[in-house]
Amino acid sequence: MDIQEILRGYKAREISLEIAEAKIRQIDERPGKGYTNMGFARLDTQRKERSGFPEVIFCSGKPDDYLVAIYRKITELEGRAFGTRATPHQAALVQEAIPAAEYDPVSRILKVERSGGASGDTGASGSCDTSNVSGAAGVHGVSGVGTASGGRVAVCTGGTADIPVAEEAAQTAEFFGARVDRFYDVGVSGIHRLFNNMDEIRKADCVIAVAGMEGALPTVIGGMVRNPVIAVPTSVGYGANMQGLTALLTMINSCANGVAVVNIDNGYGAGYMATQIGRLAASGRNRE
Repeated sequence: MDIQEILRGYKAREISLEIAEAKIRQIDERPGKGYTNMGFARLDTQRKERSGFPEVIFCSGKPDDYLVAIYRKITELEGRAFGTRATPHQAALVQEAIPAAEYDPVSRILKVERSGGASGDTGASGSCDTSNVSGAAGVHGVSGVGTASGGRVAVCTGGTADIPVAEEAAQTAEFFGARVDRFYDVGVSGIHRLFNNMDEIRKADCVIAVAGMEGALPTVIGGMVRNPVIAVPTSVGYGANMQGLTALLTMINSCANGVAVVNIDNGYGAGYMATQIGRLAASGRNRE
């Protein structure tokens, strides 16, 4: 049964809307369907339907022509595109092809928003602007911008050197609809800075704690909040930090409950997971 037959059956009231939808989904999920074959890439056009998130572009290592073509196609299909770990060279090429593309050299995020400057899930846009540092607002303009369809996420760093990874997490969450509050440079070597912001941090549905060196920040936060903490070890530190391995081992051995750990420098993974948690929390509030 093809799609036309399904639609004719629904029009004739031979099958219900639910059955028609299920049959169409089955067709789309057959081998060879549900993706766009570009030869050098098979774009997963069903990913948003399956998981709630569209495919994201990992820019690092991709040949220039392939990367530009992928951005063009995803923008054509989705109306927007989001990529991580882009170099300035890659950004310039994509921006030449797609003038609306925005690049943030701090987070290395290269994205194309929907027409009008706002993404489909949030009103937040733009790049990391260190001139806007002010208290709990942190970096990247005004803290808390967004529709909060992805809930509310707090992003904390141990130090300023952790901000590139933190911004990758924060801008990922914002792109997918979360409200993000930034609390940067609140590490344990001056723990009063963290304590002074705990009332605001506790309002978040999920906390992302980004730290290098010994990586103690997530454990401290995990002992002080009700909601999940996602720990992100960074490669910031001296020799025995071992490019983030020391922070990673500290975090996965945390004595605090409710702390989950992503890979070293994986801000994107933390932002994605935090948005999943935030969406569930926002959905629960909407049902109340």
